[in-house]
Amino acid sequence: MNNAVSKLKEYMQKFQQYETIENLLYWDLSTMTPEKGVESKADAIGYISTEAFRLSTSDEYGALLKELSTPEQFEQLDDALKVTVQRELRNYERFVRVPEDFYTEYVTCKARSQKAWEAAKKADDYSLYAPHLDKIISMTKQYVHYMEPELPPYEVLIDMFEEGMDTYTIDRIFDELKEGLRPLLAKIKESKQPDLSALKGTYDIPAQKKLQELLLSYIGFDFSMGAVAESEHPFTTGIGSGDVRVTNHFREDDPIAAIFSAIHEGGHAIFDQNISPVYENTVVRQVNLMGLHESQSRFYENILGRNRNFWTPLYEKIGDLLPQFRNIPFETFYRAINEVKPSLIRIDADEVTYCLHIILRYEIERAIFNDEVTTEELPSLWNDKMEELLGIRPSTDAEGILQDTHWSDGSFGYFPSYLLGSVYDGMFLEQIEKELGSIDELLAQGKIMEITKWLNKNIHQNGSLYTSAEVIQRICQKEISAKPLLNYFNRKYSEIYSL
Repeated sequence: MNNAVSKLKEYMQKFQQYETIENLLYWDLSTMTPEKGVESKADAIGYISTEAFRLSTSDEYGALLKELSTPEQFEQLDDALKVTVQRELRNYERFVRVPEDFYTEYVTCKARSQKAWEAAKKADDYSLYAPHLDKIISMTKQYVHYMEPELPPYEVLIDMFEEGMDTYTIDRIFDELKEGLRPLLAKIKESKQPDLSALKGTYDIPAQKKLQELLLSYIGFDFSMGAVAESEHPFTTGIGSGDVRVTNHFREDDPIAAIFSAIHEGGHAIFDQNISPVYENTVVRQVNLMGLHESQSRFYENILGRNRNFWTPLYEKIGDLLPQFRNIPFETFYRAINEVKPSLIRIDADEVTYCLHIILRYEIERAIFNDEVTTEELPSLWNDKMEELLGIRPSTDAEGILQDTHWSDGSFGYFPSYLLGSVYDGMFLEQIEKELGSIDELLAQGKIMEITKWLNKNIHQNGSLYTSAEVIQRICQKEISAKPLLNYFNRKYSEIYSL
């Protein structure tokens, strides 16, 4: 190994240590930190993040990346190091334009904003959050302008969360979905709706947590390199090598929400737990392709978890942990987890109308970064879009604009990745059934680990070595299309609703 490569790996190891500390601080901030500890945590996050930022924008690091980018050096690198040099040089050239004091303020502001969002959501009061959101929007615009002054800000943000993606492609895919979903939703609305009253009740939260452990183990989550906790909004984070953590939010009156949050976050974690160790100290270990990452969480949650056969080996065990389920017919449960009905809260939405929740957020984000809406106007724009796309209107801030955490930490451009992930899932489903046979049969026989192993081999182990578009091409030999997802929706829900 030449000296330049050794130095690069030393840098990557340092970055990983900084990331471990920062993620651990964020984890604590979201799960354990008391109100009076927020400021000290926010300051610590700002300090650690600035130290990493300073290292990543140093003259020495930039010179090293440029040296390794020369043809004679670059061609000697393996694929993971080539990707590392390419992405790190692009990031270096972006970040070196950002003033350090601005970056520190931005990171600290995001940490404070997250806690302000939590307080505003609990109080159901947008006015408590609006000043923080306004500052985050303003600073995010400035941050992106520093990095790429010649490019439209929202295009940069989209690319930061899903490399190689752009609004032109997203518009094409999302328009295809809107057109394809309209007739299906109209038919479902006119069909007979299920009686789900048997599900009403109070469900023990400690028992729900035991069920979460059962489900996570069943789908392939490795507890020897993972942990669970509670937070206001469920999330997954990696804290160094061999430590991937998930959170959930439990409600006594709604065990199904926690069940599917557990499966969703478990999908994220399984991806991170199964990246090949050969990619340690390279950027391939960090999967910032959020469309690809969301495809895995949503594949487990929807394609597998909402399949009737997923529950065939498990339903009796649910009744053992939550005795109320012994009196809930399996068919009622199955209809409940696949009820298609416009709802106000994204994370509780069915997999069909969920698409419209994401399109709503995408269209609002685009308006924000095209300077077409003010922070003050956002709640009413949100409510108008809900009425336009889903035919319902929020009556409170908590069930409207305050429901998601993403904007509080500046994650504009992330939302489209959820729906892109579902689009990818339609394509992965087709390919898995070509190679492994019927998913229905595999699930009914309790062979879900065969599907997990296929995902491990074809997607997870490679980390971010390939972009999402390249992964689709390698696995499916096709360009990204919403058609397989629409075929899946039409086939599945025509049967459920007897259309």
